Amino acid sequence: MSDKSVPVTGEERGEGKFPKGLVLRLFAYLIAGHLFAGFLYLLFMMGGQNQ
Repeated sequence: MSDKSVPVTGEERGEGKFPKGLVLRLFAYLIAGHLFAGFLYLLFMMGGQNQ
């Protein structure tokens, strides 16, 4: 039997580490989500002061 028929898991490929693209996308989504939440917070704070 050859080694090519054995499926490659994440442990052999990168010792359990996340792929680089996934980490970058996750970081970008977290930053964008926090910026959007901060923007909404500012809108509600400014809207509440005008009453």
